[in-house]
Amino acid sequence: MPTVETLRGPVDVNTMGQTLMHDHVFVLATEHVDNYGAGAWWDEETRVADAVTKLRAVAAKGVRTIVDPTVWGLGRYIPRVKRVADQVPELNIIAATGLYSYDEVPHQYEHRGPGLLIDCPDPMIDDFVRDLTEGIAGTGVKAAFLKCVVEAKGLTPGVERICKAVAQAHLRTGAPITVHTNSFTQSGLLALDLFGKEGVDLTKVVIGHAGDSNDLDYLMRLADTGAVLGMDRFGLDLYNPTPQRVATVAALAARGYTDRMVLSHDTACFMDYFGGPWDETRDAVAPNWRYDHIHDDVLAALRDSGVTDDQIEQMLVFNPKRYFS
Repeated sequence: MPTVETLRGPVDVNTMGQTLMHDHVFVLATEHVDNYGAGAWWDEETRVADAVTKLRAVAAKGVRTIVDPTVWGLGRYIPRVKRVADQVPELNIIAATGLYSYDEVPHQYEHRGPGLLIDCPDPMIDDFVRDLTEGIAGTGVKAAFLKCVVEAKGLTPGVERICKAVAQAHLRTGAPITVHTNSFTQSGLLALDLFGKEGVDLTKVVIGHAGDSNDLDYLMRLADTGAVLGMDRFGLDLYNPTPQRVATVAALAARGYTDRMVLSHDTACFMDYFGGPWDETRDAVAPNWRYDHIHDDVLAALRDSGVTDDQIEQMLVFNPKRYFS
């Protein structure tokens, strides 16, 4: 049977169960923590224990897998997340490789690559492939999917290069792709156009944050390519309130697109975007932006909107399993 790599090793895709397809464990910048957080608002043991508590709680709701798209640019540090995963054996956590940048490539890649100061094959591709096939930074943990970004700025030279490197790593390994997009500028169309030209299997692409939009024409244009719609920011009501997100999912389900949607929140156990008071700030500005919002609130609202239990299972169980198969 097909398997998918997790923080604790490969598991049969048939055991993934209910899956949140875009939620983080930690989002934080190492340099930020090292220079301004350690000894002030960041305590490693406290944060790891807090993450274990939060993930055990979501597992108790029936979630069996979290797909964590934290890559370079969002503070991926596998040893920390592995400590958490080892204490929550009832939950699978799936790691990603790739780069999170709205504009330029990191300086560490800027001068290396085809036609650059050091003329060589693009090292990003080999780095991504190594994460997928050998493991991440000597941890033995393998990434299972690729992550990149096409934001409001569109395909800047740096973003285009990163996306092409992700596409080439996909072609070499078969690993699926999740691309962060900006629904307000409809940048998902740019991403799919680039991936299509690179030869990517678009059925293996999740258009992250598609659910920020209620424009059914835009969403159906994306889904009609075979790509999967990431309805993955439930609770982030500043971008799109939950009732509108629910209505959009229900409308697409009624039109036959249930097999091309996945659900999630894009939240985390901790983000350093607000310094130390993550929980306090989140509770103040987005109180529903938490791991259990879908199970506590959204599923009932979907059922009230005409979405069937079979359709919910398709989005929470079958589509994630197919994506990683």
